[in-house]
Formats: sequence, C-alpha cells, structure tokens
Amino acid sequence: METFFQYNRYLHITAGVIGFFVAPVALAVRKGGAAHRLWGRVFFWAMAVAGTTAIAGAQHIHSLFLLLTAVFSLYMAGFGYRSIFLKPLAWNARVAAFDWAVAGTGLVVFAGTVAYAFAAGNVPVGVFGALGALTAGRQLRGYANAGHWAKTQWLLNHISGFMAAYIAAVSAFSVTSLRFIPFPYNFLWPTVLGVSVIWWWQRRVRAGRAATAPGFGLSASPAPALHK
Repeated sequence: METFFQYNRYLHITAGVIGFFVAPVALAVRKGGAAHRLWGRVFFWAMAVAGTTAIAGAQHIHSLFLLLTAVFSLYMAGFGYRSIFLKPLAWNARVAAFDWAVAGTGLVVFAGTVAYAFAAGNVPVGVFGALGALTAGRQLRGYANAGHWAKTQWLLNHISGFMAAYIAAVSAFSVTSLRFIPFPYNFLWPTVLGVSVIWWWQRRVRAGRAATAPGFGLSASPAPALHK
C-alpha cells in the first residue's frame, strides 16, 4: 500500500508541475488558436490528475486542507471546461440534468465546508469553501436564467473556472512547500493575486476590450474548439 501512495505522490507532483507552468502559456497565446486549445487541454487534464491524486494522498496523510483544496480545484477546472459546451445557453433554455446535479452537489459540499471552517476556525478552508459555494450558487442562478445569458457569459465562466483551479493549486503548493512564508500569507497571496487577474480580465470582456489586451485577444472562433 505504501508503494501505491509513493507512486501517487510522484504522479501528483508531476501533474502539478505541468499545470503550474502550462497555465500561463495557455493564457498568453492567442485565444481560439491551436496552441491555446492544446495547452488548455493539457492544463485541464493536469489539474484533473493532480486533484484526483491529491484526494487519495490527503486520505493517506490525513490532511483536510489538501483534501478540500483538491475538491475545489477539481470542481473549478470542471466548471471552466464545461462552460465551453454551454455557449448555447445564451439562446437555449435547456439545461442538462447533469449540470443541475453537479452545481447542486457543489453547493451542498461547499456550504458544508464553510460550516465546518466556521466551527473549526480554519480560514483557508473557509475561503475556498465560500468561493466554491458562491460559484455553485451563481451556476444554479444562471441555469435558472438559461436562454437569457449574455453572449460572453460562457467566456467569463471559462476563465474564472480555470483561473480559480490554478489559484487553488498554487495555494496548496505555497502552504505545503513555501514554509518561509508565514500563515496566513502563504495561503492568501495566490488568492489575492489570482482574483485580481480574474477581475481585471472580466472587466475587459464585459467592456468589449478583451481584443486589445496583450495576451488576452479573442479570435473569431474562441475556446469552443478546445474540446475537439
């Protein structure tokens, strides 16, 4: 059994390192291009592997923080990737039962996480739980308003989900490895920096200026091709 957890750890580290370096590349290249689709897929699967192996590893070392961070990262990566398929919700009110179920389950899980964090006084777990609950709640509200989405809503969800997954991964690395940074700053700095980037980027999308932002230009056929 120890051999399994040892290999699981190696796989987790490998996937985490790949995701850590690939995410900035996917953000920097032209959106909708072949490079963006390629590195976007690599990042998604790296986060999927890193999150899955983190869940297994958390059980072994009894780390609740690692477990909940892994769940948050997996959920956000899935949210960002799934948003690519939900562009039709701007004009089509049909929401798949799968999407309702995932968002509903996420809301319950993250709300429970917030409750636990409040009782235990665990700030990092509480922050991730609150962000997850907020995201799941907004998903459910968005599904209820399907057919009336803004045309760029899928894009806002796409970047928010992938960036949040990246923030969680960097935060986990910072907390577990950058021991020279005192708590809670080792946890907070990736969140503060990452949320600022998300906020800045979303403002440009809503203002229709994303095409003028270096590294964030939109092509005529953006990220939907990622799943091909």
